[in-house]
Amino acid sequence: MGTPVDQVPRVVRDALAAASDSPGYPAASGTPRLREAAAGWLARCHGVTVDPGAVLPVIGTKELIAALPALLGCGPGDLVTYPRLAYPTYHVGALLAGARTAAADGARPAGGERAALAWLNSPSNPTGQVLPAGQLREVAGWARAQGTVVASDECYLGFGWDAAPVSVLHPDACGGSHQGLLAVHSLSKRSNMAGYRAGFVTGDPGLVAELTEIRKHAGMLMPAPVQAAMIAALDEHAEAQRARYAARRRRLRPALEAAGWVVEHSEAGLYLWAAHPASDCWGSVRVLAEAGILVAPGEFYGPAGRRHVRVALTATDERIDAAVARLKAFG
Repeated sequence: MGTPVDQVPRVVRDALAAASDSPGYPAASGTPRLREAAAGWLARCHGVTVDPGAVLPVIGTKELIAALPALLGCGPGDLVTYPRLAYPTYHVGALLAGARTAAADGARPAGGERAALAWLNSPSNPTGQVLPAGQLREVAGWARAQGTVVASDECYLGFGWDAAPVSVLHPDACGGSHQGLLAVHSLSKRSNMAGYRAGFVTGDPGLVAELTEIRKHAGMLMPAPVQAAMIAALDEHAEAQRARYAARRRRLRPALEAAGWVVEHSEAGLYLWAAHPASDCWGSVRVLAEAGILVAPGEFYGPAGRRHVRVALTATDERIDAAVARLKAFG
């Protein structure tokens, strides 16, 4: 499932508890401290400079992804694009807004039709593929020329293993301008905060201001204790959690390969994108399930995934070791 299983850092839990006496309504825009913490984290860890005023906390990034087409005013006749292999919520969000959808790697739809909103996802869920800065720069330039908003889901940006992921807001990717660009960030995997529903969106100040105004009137307000927990998490570098995932990856990938699966892409993120030469995704799911190993069929993420399965690193060390032991039976 890709659900975090490790403990929430103590500093995060302490911050949540300390802010629990919060009787008033929180601001939709978040506290100045939270916006500054998010901007500081992007600058320190990813070389991205944003105005803290252009940071908007969201109640979990899945909520934002599902709502963004409607929040941007997309409707019947508008086109929303997303990668050919993609998290299903990009498609669902467009459907909720009544918009049309198209799978288009690189955000450019076939036939040159203008898209109102184009989703990117790097590192990718499910494949772990990383889009290089040059490709991001090309997409940003094309989108500006078309009047397309580009939303980049960067929830796995801190998990680069064989490649160095770059934000769409990095100067090398955007040419120094955030016009028409949004980047979505989550603390679910980075800080084991999936249960807190904690994330933020940033980028084009005008777009963020519009989103903030709409969300304020719709009551989309992040609870104040969660905002305090986010500040603590963003100040904490999460290197220990990253090291846990790296160690699990070092054990699980060679075990899969020795058992006959070919791991493709997977240079970043928290999943291994694997295929067996003798089977489609459902055959792999069945064979692995019979050995007590549960994986996601690649077809869940689009027809292009019918040969692959997604194997998550978000399991305890004991479960990873058990999977490695069971995979040896295929050797």
